[in-house]
Amino acid sequence: MRSNVEHFRCRIEDGIAQIALDRPERKNPLTFDSYAELRDWFRDLHYADDVHAVVILPNGGNFSSGGDVHDIIGPLTRMNMKELLAFTRMTGDLVKAMLGCGKPVIAAVDGICAGAGAIMAMASDLRIATPEAKVAFLFNRVGLAGCDMGACAMLPRIIGQGRAAELLYLGRSMKADEGHAWGFFNSVVEAAELEGAAMDLAARIAAGPTFANSMTKTMLAQEWSMSLEQAIEAEAQAQAICMQGNDFRRAYEAFAAKEKPVFEGD
Repeated sequence: MRSNVEHFRCRIEDGIAQIALDRPERKNPLTFDSYAELRDWFRDLHYADDVHAVVILPNGGNFSSGGDVHDIIGPLTRMNMKELLAFTRMTGDLVKAMLGCGKPVIAAVDGICAGAGAIMAMASDLRIATPEAKVAFLFNRVGLAGCDMGACAMLPRIIGQGRAAELLYLGRSMKADEGHAWGFFNSVVEAAELEGAAMDLAARIAAGPTFANSMTKTMLAQEWSMSLEQAIEAEAQAQAICMQGNDFRRAYEAFAAKEKPVFEGD
């Protein structure tokens, strides 16, 4: 998987990709270029055998302030409908790429996490925060609907319909303790511990059965639109595929030998 990206930071080591937006002086806003490059990077990740988990890190004490006011918001006010739809589809494609990348994604959230930054955290599989984290789906604050990049579909599934409605109608910030209580954050740690906690979680995932983890991520996304009967059948097929893998055999043999299994992802 390529780490030589232009519009965000990327480091890949020991099966874990660490990425971060790289404009800390402006709280790491997204631009047209960073949106597109992140979308393409996550699309390519689906085919990367050297990456088993992704950690999205803050930079300079903030996760992301969302779309850049000068580089994105201003130009959007001068676009026609065709151009606007091309943009909103591109931003939605970033979320689709994150959901379809086949690798668990962990968002390590510190400071400002707003707009599209909040969406990236929402689209991650797991989220860890610092006490200073503030998450705001602030589209309403700039005269737009809260239904941006899948927010009206995904956020209620994470924190509940009423809580999601409150955040999307008001555009207010959700504090770290609130997000933890509501299930948005899996845990809250001090800022000095954030990267280590996220990397430890990623390492534990990367040491697991990576093909099976990819299947789990796929089913978590696909089963949203299935009936219960469809989901049970889909899971039966998915599990049968995993049972043909060598990691399933390795786990059995390790159990029989009273050893810890070493998974290889096949």
